[in-house]
Amino acid sequence: MKVLVVEDDVDIQDLVVALLSRVGYDVVVEDNGDAGLAAALSHAPDLVILDWMMPGLSGVEVCRGMRADPRAKDTAVLMLTSKAQEADIDQAFTAGADDYMVKPFRGRELVSRVQALTTKDAGG
Repeated sequence: MKVLVVEDDVDIQDLVVALLSRVGYDVVVEDNGDAGLAAALSHAPDLVILDWMMPGLSGVEVCRGMRADPRAKDTAVLMLTSKAQEADIDQAFTAGADDYMVKPFRGRELVSRVQALTTKDAGG
């Protein structure tokens, strides 16, 4: 299973890669929204984890771009962001996110949510 992490904070990138690699995921990282959208469309990941605020496109814009493209419209999206207002969460789900987690986060919870999203997509 391939997971694309689109996050500009290197410490969070490293943490997410370590957590997901440990349980068997193939993790690819991009550090800005433009590269993240391009990777989501070209690499066909099983799941994309998106930060909201980063250089280039925002996570919500990347999510909208994915939903508008046949190559990624069904790819699972988990927003992982420090934006915790109800309006932000609503905006992310309206853009097409499948799940939403607020930073700081617990590693075990992230792994559980990733497993739930990727298992659902695999039909299990």
